[in-house]
Amino acid sequence: MFVLIWATLLLSVISSSSYTGGSVKETCDYGFCITLSEREITAEAGLCAVIPCSFTPGYGFTVSSVVWFKCEPSKPRCVESDIIFRSNKNRRNIQSGFEGRVSLLDPDVSLNNCSIIINDITESDSGSYQLRVNGIRYRTTDGFTFSPRATVSVKDLTQKPTVMIPLLTEGQHTTLTCTAPGLCSGSRPKITWMWRGTGENHSHITGNITEFKTENLTAVTQRHSSTLTFNPSAEHHGTSVTCKVSFTNNITTEETVTLNVTWILKISKNSGCKVQSEVLTCVCISEGFPLPTIRWPLLKNHSEYSVVTTVSDHTVNSSVTVPVKDHIYTTVRCVSSNENEEVQQNINIIVASERQEDQHGPSAVLPWVVAAVSLIVNVILIICVLILWNSRKKVKSNQEDRTYMSLKKTDQSPEYDVIGQPLN
Repeated sequence: MFVLIWATLLLSVISSSSYTGGSVKETCDYGFCITLSEREITAEAGLCAVIPCSFTPGYGFTVSSVVWFKCEPSKPRCVESDIIFRSNKNRRNIQSGFEGRVSLLDPDVSLNNCSIIINDITESDSGSYQLRVNGIRYRTTDGFTFSPRATVSVKDLTQKPTVMIPLLTEGQHTTLTCTAPGLCSGSRPKITWMWRGTGENHSHITGNITEFKTENLTAVTQRHSSTLTFNPSAEHHGTSVTCKVSFTNNITTEETVTLNVTWILKISKNSGCKVQSEVLTCVCISEGFPLPTIRWPLLKNHSEYSVVTTVSDHTVNSSVTVPVKDHIYTTVRCVSSNENEEVQQNINIIVASERQEDQHGPSAVLPWVVAAVSLIVNVILIICVLILWNSRKKVKSNQEDRTYMSLKKTDQSPEYDVIGQPLN
């Protein structure tokens, strides 16, 4: 048990604290000895600080409890009002803000392990820490305060969460895991998953979220994690997932990772082959991630051919041209492969007839030219007829007016009536 505690202690110190300067040594006074790091302990806000400590009581002294103080380094000795922790559950005179945040790594004080962990640490926790042991010597209540102290300095949080991503394959159920930094047993942090697509704005994933897990490594150390379960698709490839961890006192840290989704290889239905003028032309289109390559087994039997390959995003387009005098093929095989898999497809060949060729040659344009010329001529003729008809209409109107005028009667005198009478 003692070995396990100290192994965990060492891991906690490496994860959450660091030491600079000085050396570790045992200091003795009046038969009481303490092994305490004289180096400065550096911790990060929101996490925890571990003060490794062991002691040896004086002869005839039986330890009943340990007490930790925090006071100004200028004080020669911390006093009762500086207490931050008592192992005997006595809460009297404990400094405000420390209650519930400090605990022994091993609660059995008879093992002479005085190491403590301070959770949810903040900048105000920076300072000098001193140890006192209380007990009985020769049936008399006694105590001893050790002179050596540990100094704790708290800086801003720089550690990030750890995001574990398994191999992502399109259509296969997968789980991402985010583990909060530190191995502290203080307040439970809040872990949030966010996803960012092609835009810049984050949005909370509300669909297949997450379960929160707290793993107790020892009585005083915990690992906090969260999982995100979803079915990756090609649309997730290249997107970003962020795990944000929020501690007390509005202290946050986050880690962003980019998803690489392995696409299942596919050969597009737009692939095809045709023979025209004794030339075979085939196009094979394949998409996937990692980016696939395309090969044509047909080319093993030909010495003359040309291949053109283009790549766009995660799509490969391969076009092959082969002269074939005697057409003996009905299908051509396209093989697409990457480091994960291989797929192949037989592509049917379409034979283009001479008539089809003519329809696509210069002679196919001639009927359209003749029709266009005829249409233009007809339009011109129609315009001419309309102009002549309008002109004719105006001429007719003038003649009718004149005829009307010539038919108009005038007054006749009586003498004309006499002249006009027939002779007897």
